[in-house]
Amino acid sequence: MPTEPTMKEVAERAGVALSSVSRVLNDHPDVSEEMRTRVLTSIKQLGYEPNLLASSLRRGASYTIGLIVTNIANPLFAEIVGGAERTLDEAGYAAILTHSEGSADRDEEMLRLLRWRQVDGLMVSIADETRSGTIDELKAFDGPVVLLDRSISKFSASAVVADHAAGMGEAVGHLLDLKHRRIALLTGSRKLRPSRERLRAFRNAYKSRRLKPPEDLIRLGSFSPDFGEQVAAELLDGDNPPTAIIAGGNQILAGVLRALRQNDMQVGKDISLISCDDTHLSELYSPPITVVDRDNRMQGQIAAELMLERLQGKDPGPRKVVLPTELVLRESTYPLS
Repeated sequence: MPTEPTMKEVAERAGVALSSVSRVLNDHPDVSEEMRTRVLTSIKQLGYEPNLLASSLRRGASYTIGLIVTNIANPLFAEIVGGAERTLDEAGYAAILTHSEGSADRDEEMLRLLRWRQVDGLMVSIADETRSGTIDELKAFDGPVVLLDRSISKFSASAVVADHAAGMGEAVGHLLDLKHRRIALLTGSRKLRPSRERLRAFRNAYKSRRLKPPEDLIRLGSFSPDFGEQVAAELLDGDNPPTAIIAGGNQILAGVLRALRQNDMQVGKDISLISCDDTHLSELYSPPITVVDRDNRMQGQIAAELMLERLQGKDPGPRKVVLPTELVLRESTYPLS
């Protein structure tokens, strides 16, 4: 039976020292392109497969980052993960991606699993910022953590967050300028930062004009299509329905659109509609839907950069980066007569 090629054979074929092969495999910066090419060519010719697990144990680093998001099928998280993975890959790190399906229980399980796998860092968008078990798992992790649009009062970590309040303020102000007063806000759980920020800005936009917010039209629950459909249907069937709806998430938007279709209501004519986070659905829907947009790919990229700063010892501790939001006007909003 033929034996597996060894690192020593790679070094001999490439005509370099054994330590040079090790530096190439570990992506050491002090390696010339000529040497890197010679070593990688020898590896390919011999069919050598390095044992990265054993190597990582010797180095005390796995060069892997654990990512936890609530729903990878959501275009928002797909963009965030894409931005993060590209930045991590360029720095020689791999990502282990898991998703909680919006379950705080699964968040705990995934955090524990990634800790057992000895990942070097965690980038997380958890389903519940207040859950003690999740916070305990984060505290048990011996490495840097970057929060993705989350804020945990009892845990210190780097974070990349969006300025949801500014975008929501613009959205409500735009609808109020169009003479809408019965504006509904449908968003996720109060246990998540985006929902709290949107709710605060929604109310403040009314109060800044000395108007009373329509508390009966505010609904906090989940970022799911089912929630959007159910609540929108209830509000539209009420005695004093909204003339405008703000969907606090692209998944909620899908449910709201189903409810509007079931009520034979046309967006931009029978009701004004604004969504949070731009997707193909909001852009290509007829008419195109006004959105509070943000750069999700940039969020992932910056989160990865914060992670690399901590891993490479370039900064003294956790820090927060706030990304802007902007209102993108389209034909889904109209003035009341």
